[in-house]
Amino acid sequence: MTAPAGVPSSTYRLQLRPDFGFAEARALVPYLRDLGVGALYLSPVLDATPGSTHGYDVTDPSLARPALGGELERAALVDAAREAGLGVVVDIVPNHMSVEVPRANPWWWSVLAEGEASAYAHHFDVDWSRERLLLPVLGDDADVAALTIDGDQLAYFDHRFPIADGTAGGTAQEVHDRQHYELVGWRRGNAKLGYRRFFDITSLAAIRVEDPAVFDDAHREVLRWVEAGEVTGLRVDHPDGLADPGGYARRLREAAPDAWIVVEKILHPGEDLPASWPVEGTTGYDALREVAGVLLDPAGEAPLTALAERLGAPTDYAAVEEDARRMVTDRILVAEVRRIAAQLKGIDADQARGAVAETMIAFGVYRSYLPEGEADWARAIERAATRRPDLADALRALDEQVRADPRGELATRLQQTSGMVVAKGTEDTTFYRFTRFAALTEVGGSPDVWGVDVAEFHRLAAARDQDHPHTMTALTTHDTKRSEDTRARSLVLAEVADEVAESVERWSAECGIDEPSLDLLAWQTLLAAWPITDSRLADYLLKAAREAKIRTTWTETDAEFEASVREWPLRARAAVGQQVAALVDRIEGPGWTTALSQKLLQLAGPGVPDVYQGTELWDLSLVDPDNRRAVGYTARRELLARIADGWTPPLDSSGAAKLLLTQRVLTLRRDRPELFQGYRPLAADGPAAGHAVAFARHEDLVALATRLPVGLDRRGGWEGTVLELGDGTWTDVLTGASHGGGSREVDDLLSTYPVALLVRS
Repeated sequence: MTAPAGVPSSTYRLQLRPDFGFAEARALVPYLRDLGVGALYLSPVLDATPGSTHGYDVTDPSLARPALGGELERAALVDAAREAGLGVVVDIVPNHMSVEVPRANPWWWSVLAEGEASAYAHHFDVDWSRERLLLPVLGDDADVAALTIDGDQLAYFDHRFPIADGTAGGTAQEVHDRQHYELVGWRRGNAKLGYRRFFDITSLAAIRVEDPAVFDDAHREVLRWVEAGEVTGLRVDHPDGLADPGGYARRLREAAPDAWIVVEKILHPGEDLPASWPVEGTTGYDALREVAGVLLDPAGEAPLTALAERLGAPTDYAAVEEDARRMVTDRILVAEVRRIAAQLKGIDADQARGAVAETMIAFGVYRSYLPEGEADWARAIERAATRRPDLADALRALDEQVRADPRGELATRLQQTSGMVVAKGTEDTTFYRFTRFAALTEVGGSPDVWGVDVAEFHRLAAARDQDHPHTMTALTTHDTKRSEDTRARSLVLAEVADEVAESVERWSAECGIDEPSLDLLAWQTLLAAWPITDSRLADYLLKAAREAKIRTTWTETDAEFEASVREWPLRARAAVGQQVAALVDRIEGPGWTTALSQKLLQLAGPGVPDVYQGTELWDLSLVDPDNRRAVGYTARRELLARIADGWTPPLDSSGAAKLLLTQRVLTLRRDRPELFQGYRPLAADGPAAGHAVAFARHEDLVALATRLPVGLDRRGGWEGTVLELGDGTWTDVLTGASHGGGSREVDDLLSTYPVALLVRS
């Protein structure tokens, strides 16, 4: 497939919010131009729930969000980007819309007021066989008595709902009983919901973009921007929730032939994007897993696994994952499982629900894409039958009916929901229960697979260059469990695993958290994000505890346990803070080396690299909302100005060395794109060869990075290890140092920084 005109050299992700809108983004354009960025990459910009800080809760797809500055400010941002030579990439959300504030969503308001007669009744994925549309928004069912009438609306505290024409009169409860909707207690949502939702969030109602009319209504404004050349790229959120992701991708490509299109598709190891999707690739979680994996010390697995076992944290990943997914099907997505099972003909209802749930639990990937993904479907059915022989007949019937009509409602809904089971069960639950080594519990990761060896890293990078050269690559996103620099320092823990194990076991005995998996996660997080404030760490640990759903949850909180978690950071700091700081002092420098190495591997490697806001300097953030804090751009501008004046910063706590690396590589990608074509692994030679990762792009560019820096230091450094360069003179774009061709000592190439990017002149 020919690359579309909109492919950028790189992107820079900005998280827009009411206090950082289009005008604030426009003010950053000169800085981002000087940083070498190819395109602004914006979080969703359509109108969203009042007060939303992320924009994924779209309420009106026809409107640039007024809270961000509206259409005039959006247009001004586009003009500024164009003038600076930057493209504009917009994040779009085709799967769902927010219904949290009904009046804010004109489509939903119409549906509530007019029922199935609404022009938008079939824009949403609603089960219209039910008498009324159930809305789980009350404290409990009895709260219907608390409703009042406010003009032409029903009121429940701050919530407002429309009163249909001709249904007024009488008490509020009598009026309520005449509506097309029924207000019920929020706890009934998981089991009784009559519309498809995003995961388990009842305030996000799914829309039917498989219907061409719905697609047009949902995309008209964004596609107008694309046609006008104001938007050059599209990032598609959650395609796995769509009825027909491949069909959607083809329709979007037809409507935006020149746009760069990437999809938020999480690929498990060995999984590829369906070949029929006319998109450039994914949003980069696969690259994240590979880059982090090649920098992980395999020797750390045994001692850290043993530590988890001694502390009582689980070490059987498959068992933890199966249990977590079963919790999702049995307790959270009950309504979805029932709706799917109702499509299975000739099978007892309980058996049908069991077969549907067990198949989704057994998926090795997020979802299959039938008929294209038949192998993934077959493996899930086989695994389910092995686990549950008592469901053999129901599973056989399920398999036969799905294969007979792979685009029918049964197959479609099951595939849509399997991704929800995997995401909620694995990403949002297992990753907070299986805490043996937190750096591996990342979106798109496989915590049971301990890293990627150098040969496999090169094989995967070469495949990316061959098959998806314009895919996005990422190290940090708005959804990652931790930032790239937090992850880099975490990776170093595997190099000092024995010391970490001894220290954590001692600290835990002195002042641990009374839940082993959270306890283990807490110590790793404290080491990785130090010097984190007590309030930030407490907020993170409370979120982790609720996501794990072991001692407390978002909906059924254990107040006493949560109080102990909130107090833990202060207690731990008082008891062992000096010991923690001493260990951090030992791993901080190697963490910087690892952070620079992974940044170079990403920025110089195949694909279109994304830089998440602020991560051009050290950023020790955790999962959202921690990673969406305001970024200090004044300091970044000042440091970049010094670099522009010729300053070669030291590798220190300022992070300026990372800023230098980011600016030099992005600028080179923008100004000399021909250098970043092709991929050829390079192998160092000598006693420390295993500590080098190197590759060539084109014939005139070589990237060299350091892996396992603690081990390298232990063995006494590079000790004559060499890397073969081609003939000619090579210049390190990071330092300006020149090197001759032929066999060059790695110690010389890396005399200033632990990474080098060499260009032949």
